[in-house]
Amino acid sequence: MDRKNAWEKYPAGEKRERVYEFAEKYRKFLSECKTERECVGAFVRKAEKEGFVSLQKVTGENKKLKPGDRIYANNMGKGMALFVIGTDGLECGMNILGAHIDSPRLDLKQDPVYEDNDFAMFDTHYYGGIKKYQWVTLPLALHGVIVKKDGTAIPVNIGDKPEDPVFGISDLLVHLSGEQMEKKAAKVIEGEKLDLLIGSIPFSGEEKDDKEKRKEKVKANILALLEKEYEIEEEDFLSAEIEVVPAGAARDYGFDRSMIMGYGHDDRVCAYPSFMAMLKMKEPKRTSVCLLVDKEEIGSVGATGMQSRFFENTVAELINAMGCYSELTLRRAMKNSDVLSSDVSAAFDPNYSSVMLKQNTAYFGRGLVFNKYTGARGKSGSNDANAEYVAKLRHIMDKNEVAFQTAELGKVDQGGGGTIAYILANYGMNVIDSGVAVLNMHAPWEIISKVDLYEAYRGYIAFLNEA
Repeated sequence: MDRKNAWEKYPAGEKRERVYEFAEKYRKFLSECKTERECVGAFVRKAEKEGFVSLQKVTGENKKLKPGDRIYANNMGKGMALFVIGTDGLECGMNILGAHIDSPRLDLKQDPVYEDNDFAMFDTHYYGGIKKYQWVTLPLALHGVIVKKDGTAIPVNIGDKPEDPVFGISDLLVHLSGEQMEKKAAKVIEGEKLDLLIGSIPFSGEEKDDKEKRKEKVKANILALLEKEYEIEEEDFLSAEIEVVPAGAARDYGFDRSMIMGYGHDDRVCAYPSFMAMLKMKEPKRTSVCLLVDKEEIGSVGATGMQSRFFENTVAELINAMGCYSELTLRRAMKNSDVLSSDVSAAFDPNYSSVMLKQNTAYFGRGLVFNKYTGARGKSGSNDANAEYVAKLRHIMDKNEVAFQTAELGKVDQGGGGTIAYILANYGMNVIDSGVAVLNMHAPWEIISKVDLYEAYRGYIAFLNEA
């Protein structure tokens, strides 16, 4: 089935400017928010300006919630949920936009600093599914937090300001890489070779007594700099979460500036329009929800992942604050909900067309993507949306003139992927995967279409209003 290019809906002039204006705000967000903590921090600040109140404050002050109230819950600074209470009771269900805000990256190990032949290095462990060879010879930045024993949190953001140093992972020069070039792509760069070069000047101050410390003068110099500039001691890395991410801002891509290249489109290109759509909700019929979670890239595990009880517990607190809590009400609220599990889809790439079927592939410029199912060979591990729900969404999108397309994640036996959809579906909810098509998915620099981003935003608003 042919789908028109959505740019045709926005001829040059005021209509197209709306697309570019929304995309520019997203581009700045993507440049500034490269970790889950940074995303949550930015969203909380924006939400509070838009009248959202912390659930912790609601429960602490024993306030009673009513239709139209705007509430958010913060999950350890790495996930959150926003609610606009509807006029229908919560047991009638919610309209939920779910997305994740973690992205593939490198993490520093707990004991990361070492020296090797006059180089100071950081030892790393990669996070999520990456092609390891893509991460070498790039300028990299450090983002995260170090928490000292007294509880003091020291934010880390080094490498993205113009005056900052950057860091990197070296690669073998082509002149000596005969054996390396014979290896399979998965083995060209080994996981334990993804270590960051961070310094090369020996310590020139007073020598320490420990003979081993005197041998590691470059490491000693780096630790002295960290203590002087950041009040960080080596042992403080034991209670730190430092993410290694590409340095630099997201950029307009292409002569026509129709695309954005940046780090973390997966899945912030869905999280951002989901959040912005929530800000448009005033007093909906059904309660509107934006659920942003962590750890999707490693299986949605842990206290901040979708498999935790955070969302269920938060809904229970809301029902209680409305004065009508019961276990049955909670179960009905979950079961009767509709969800767009908003995650990215693989865009058709003419350089690699052999792994895709053209009639079941997402294309740049053709709008919001619906994946009836994801998973791997034989739909393993997927949520498979029922036909009735798909029909309902078709009606909503067509009624609101939202450009949309349907897709699978490549040919049947080529691979596959997962989302948070099946976890929410475990409650009996209607769930479908939806999102924005991405080129270079899971690479340090991914690419999206601005008009697809804008159609996703419009589609999310339509879903919250009408589902």
